[in-house]
Amino acid sequence: MVVCPDIRRKGRQAEDPEARLEEAKGLAMAIGIVVAEAFIIPVRDVRAATLFGEGQIERIATACEQDQAELVIIDGALSAIQQRNLEEKLKRKVIDRTGLILEIFGERAATAEGRLQVELAHLDYQQSRLVRSWTHLERQRGGFGFLGGPGETQIEADRRLIRARMGKLRRDLEQVRKTRALHRERRGRAPWPVIALVGYTNAGKSTLFNRMTGADVMAEDLLFATLDPAMRAVRLPGIDKAILSDTVGFISDLPTQLVAAFRATLEEVTAADLIVHVRDMANPDNSAQKGQVLHVLEDLGVVGAEESGEGGSIPILEAWNKLDLLDPNQREDLLDAAEENPDVVLISAHTGEGVEALEARVASLLTEGHRRYRLELPLSDGAGAAWLHQNGEVLEHGIEGDRAWYEVRLSPGDMDRFKARERA
Repeated sequence: MVVCPDIRRKGRQAEDPEARLEEAKGLAMAIGIVVAEAFIIPVRDVRAATLFGEGQIERIATACEQDQAELVIIDGALSAIQQRNLEEKLKRKVIDRTGLILEIFGERAATAEGRLQVELAHLDYQQSRLVRSWTHLERQRGGFGFLGGPGETQIEADRRLIRARMGKLRRDLEQVRKTRALHRERRGRAPWPVIALVGYTNAGKSTLFNRMTGADVMAEDLLFATLDPAMRAVRLPGIDKAILSDTVGFISDLPTQLVAAFRATLEEVTAADLIVHVRDMANPDNSAQKGQVLHVLEDLGVVGAEESGEGGSIPILEAWNKLDLLDPNQREDLLDAAEENPDVVLISAHTGEGVEALEARVASLLTEGHRRYRLELPLSDGAGAAWLHQNGEVLEHGIEGDRAWYEVRLSPGDMDRFKARERA
């Protein structure tokens, strides 16, 4: 049973409850849960003990009985007390949106790093669920002299064990972060630009990634089909080699535990030369999804200038995806809108329509900051000449005496690397 509480708050624009409900059903089905029924319940006054009123709880209980539902998913955040009280009243297992997303991530984690991140997020969530429910969990420990008194409870022991385990996981993830930083530094010394694909979950990032690189990353019409990031080399017009990175999909109200645990993974975005924001234009809620993605990018400090108004350092190009699912009128409207916006390219990652135009636009953005330089090298420096041909666009070259000269177009960063090479 999927229940979407429609909580109205003053001064806050409410998301479309129907879209939220559909997304919650998609999350449930992503891990094989059979959804017997799903409905929206308006919540005007949030009850501290149960979230819902008594009449609303009775409605949920009746629906569970009729459809023989064994699990109730509340598409919102529940406190530990609210979750326990709802379970007592409904006589069924109750989980909230955070618990459901954690279950999905736990099932999808394929790498050692992914499993570490998911376990840390699970434990962070779990320790807040340890509520003092059963007095029989108290146990005595020996005191001094005549002082006895209650000893450590089982709940406190569990919390202590969880904190110790979380400490070890954080140390392991810190090592992962340092390793990723070394990899990024190594890539930074190499001449290859990095393009990061970001977007709402199920926007088509992995399908586009496979289309551009020829890889076989899992790509299905499924929320969070891709959990672990992937990086592949790709050729672009005028660029012999670039690195394309496919990241985990974003989602509204992404649990804070996951944002913290997956920061090492998301930091890959901060090292990119260009961000391609893949949007599912066939989804009627795509504007709200864009806002959620930009919110996460703001948290990472990489949002572009147009979006934040604060002059972000990494440019963002929007790929409006899933053209093959739109009717002719919608396509015409999007074509008109894209013509007025140079930072938008229309594509269908599934059919390949518009992908070449996207690649050309990506290459243009990566090279538009390049400048023309005149450089001289000794004739004996064949490695230097090869470096210029590989990493820049050699426009003219000639020989004067014992030296070769080159008119070459390079990015400022590549020019700095060339100078560093000469000093070395």
